[in-house]
Amino acid sequence: MAEPSTADYIFKIVLTGDSGVGKSNLLSRFTRNEFSLESRSTIGVEFSTKEVQVDGKTIKVQIWDTAGQERFMAITKAYYRNALGALVVFDILKASTFQNLDQWYNEVRANAGIDCCIILVGNKLDQRHIRAVLSDDAKRYAEERNIQYVETSALDATNVEQAFRTLIADIYRHWAARMDSMKDERSMPSPGSQVIKPGDSTIPTNSSTSANSCCGSFT
Repeated sequence: MAEPSTADYIFKIVLTGDSGVGKSNLLSRFTRNEFSLESRSTIGVEFSTKEVQVDGKTIKVQIWDTAGQERFMAITKAYYRNALGALVVFDILKASTFQNLDQWYNEVRANAGIDCCIILVGNKLDQRHIRAVLSDDAKRYAEERNIQYVETSALDATNVEQAFRTLIADIYRHWAARMDSMKDERSMPSPGSQVIKPGDSTIPTNSSTSANSCCGSFT
């Protein structure tokens, strides 16, 4: 019998982007510190968890790795719902994966909402000498959408931990601030006693709470 979670919060985040950009290896590098050169394409959705500490709180992240192939779109759309964060990934070696970013960014916004924190990830930095997408172009894309940009390598682990932890901290600070505000208005329990669960409505909201993207405010 599984033991109950002792986490202060449970966050659902998703990995999305074209097939072959390295989403599965980013997930395995972050959760298990593993990398596979023979990683197969994800079929549908794969799932993993990890606990991290942010500001003295234990946060359990449930990470959903979505398939990048067009034929799985109808299946994977449902897994964006109730996600509090997303890593939108492209391959810096393949210009087409950068050109397709709007599809994935819009999928997150349409299915997870305007409040979902997003980080843009340019993967395969270990092969930067043959890159097809310039850092400046990716940074401009992110700035235009008020999101952050990180370049990673799942192969040698460069910035992988940073990308995930930045997103998790961003989610925590955004939602904890909102819950503090609601506590003042409604005499709610402290944020530390709340568990944000995927499948629930994530956070209670009221009509007076504005919906702004949180990710542009964290540095």
